[in-house]
Amino acid sequence: MFGMGPAEMVLVGIVAVLLFGSRLPEVARSLGGSYRQFRAGLSDLQSQVQYDVPSTPDATSYLSSSEDNDEDDYADAAAPKFEPPPADEDQTA
Repeated sequence: MFGMGPAEMVLVGIVAVLLFGSRLPEVARSLGGSYRQFRAGLSDLQSQVQYDVPSTPDATSYLSSSEDNDEDDYADAAAPKFEPPPADEDQTA
């Protein structure tokens, strides 16, 4: 339980008896009831929330959807063409 060995569990038990004494059964029942209510609330919350896991598109759906697009969309350049600056006549060697 929680990565505790037998020695640690005995130590926790002794501390619990020292702290709560004869009220230990009442405290344990109370903790158990609180844990049950917590689990029930968590289960209720999980049932109300729907998990929408986005699926990654496979190659076939990507290819079939790209056939619908016009290939002329890529014909126009988005940036101006690069034109080198004119060479100075003085710098020609």
